[in-house]
Amino acid sequence: MQAIMEPIFHISYLTTVILIGLTMITKSKGNVYFKWFGIMSVTLGFGDAFHLIPRIIALQTTGFESHVVSLGFGKFVTSITMTIFYLILYTLWKMRFKVSDVPKLDATMWILATMRIALCFFPQNQWFISDSSIAWAIYRNIPFAIMGIIMIILLYRSGIQHNDKNAKKMAIAVVLSFGFYIPVVLWAQVHMLIGMLMIPKTLAYLWIVFIGFGEFRKSLVNK
Repeated sequence: MQAIMEPIFHISYLTTVILIGLTMITKSKGNVYFKWFGIMSVTLGFGDAFHLIPRIIALQTTGFESHVVSLGFGKFVTSITMTIFYLILYTLWKMRFKVSDVPKLDATMWILATMRIALCFFPQNQWFISDSSIAWAIYRNIPFAIMGIIMIILLYRSGIQHNDKNAKKMAIAVVLSFGFYIPVVLWAQVHMLIGMLMIPKTLAYLWIVFIGFGEFRKSLVNK
């Protein structure tokens, strides 16, 4: 059943986020906010593809143990693109609420992103073996989690201040994504079924994309 249902889900997800992203990029007509939302969506889709396509191939052929290198490389790429995703989401927050003069916050986000990406390059991550280091999985996710916490606070607080329901929904989506992701980081190697939490984590990010796409479609109708 997993060999059938999981590939269907992954292909549907990747196709959806990439097509939505490309649509927003090509049809934003000078709207910088929606263009960047589209770039964020495409970044999410293409980054996840490096991990999900090897999973699909593994499920359809000889199993995960035979594709450790491609799966590990996919996780490495996805770790970097997800960091970029949050930098873009931060930029979108600034655009959405017309925030400009926050140099300390800018520096914090960029420093955390740089730390996260730098940590991903350390060989101690053991990307290409099946029993990779849980300790290093925690280390590289600490700055990433802090980025997520900052975005949750910014989106939710701004949503309250500006009565922006969609900003609050995006904050909730980020909360859900980390809520599903953290158990995978800590315990997926011990209990394989915990890895299935990546599906609802993916749906949380898909929710963010749908929120932006819904606003984009409304903007086209109102023109």
